[in-house]
Amino acid sequence: MKALILDAPTTMRVGEWSKPLAGQGEIVVRVAAAGVCAGDLLIYRGNNPYASYPIVAGHEMAGVISEIGEGVTGFAVGERVVIEPFISCGKCYPCRVGKNNCCANLQIIGVHSAGGFAEYVKASAKNIHKVPDGLSLEYASFAEPVAIAVQACRRGEVGNEYVLILGCGPIGLALIEVAKARGARVVAVDVLEDRLELAKELGAEILLANDSILSNTLEQTKGEGAPVVIEATGNLKVMESTVDLVAAGGRIVIVGLGKKGQSVSFPALDFTRKEMTVLGSRTSVDCFPESLELLASSKIHYPKVATNFSMWEAPELFQKLSDNPAMLHKALLLTEAA
Repeated sequence: MKALILDAPTTMRVGEWSKPLAGQGEIVVRVAAAGVCAGDLLIYRGNNPYASYPIVAGHEMAGVISEIGEGVTGFAVGERVVIEPFISCGKCYPCRVGKNNCCANLQIIGVHSAGGFAEYVKASAKNIHKVPDGLSLEYASFAEPVAIAVQACRRGEVGNEYVLILGCGPIGLALIEVAKARGARVVAVDVLEDRLELAKELGAEILLANDSILSNTLEQTKGEGAPVVIEATGNLKVMESTVDLVAAGGRIVIVGLGKKGQSVSFPALDFTRKEMTVLGSRTSVDCFPESLELLASSKIHYPKVATNFSMWEAPELFQKLSDNPAMLHKALLLTEAA
């Protein structure tokens, strides 16, 4: 089959890759659409320690079932589906307590095995979700990043209250709409004005990231601070700023990924004085059904920010994105099956 093959970091080509076959309990999907995210760029640059080359990346994907393995029930060839890329062992402590997103042996389709930047991809039937009627495969391919936003909002118990979202990249934009769907008043912060314009189009109030963020937040919340602060940048200084921005008794949710070995420091007194809750949020757990429901309900307009490309034009696209990640808000790769 045809695939985007990374022979080595920054060396991508369109080439032939072995077509997957459906084994026991597995389903093969003909890919129609696959999103490009920051994680794919890390693999492209050689900065993901879990990726080995050659590799076919891509973990945000939607398509049509082409083959069903033995023992699989409830699915039919030709059905439109999305693939949840995270594979947990089901045996370690996190899995036993329902946090399979934190599995000690977590495997990711598109990192540990061939992903969606190809004509076909396979996964366990447990990782396959049907696409609701009326939802295009292009939009359905956004189920994974929207699921990450759903997980973060669940972690922060987001509801009808003031929510401050720091960072308006792809995940930040998804967070805006998921939080709004839960009834929140959303205020979004970023350093880039074009991202803030998008955030505004998606229904957020906006603040430019500068020295006035704290005073503006306090003014908007009558001096109390934000009940919920969601950090979606991965910037250490931004993470540290959440302590000042959150209200006493409020919740901080850290979605942004720092680099291995980095650490953040929070004022020790504030942990007692504010009695705040600091929560990490990693990928998602059982969030795909809600994500697809939101996408199908037209409450999520985030896929409109994407720019579409042919899958087979991607080598040039990845080179440009690697040099300038901010050139696009989101890239979506389409095959002939779209």
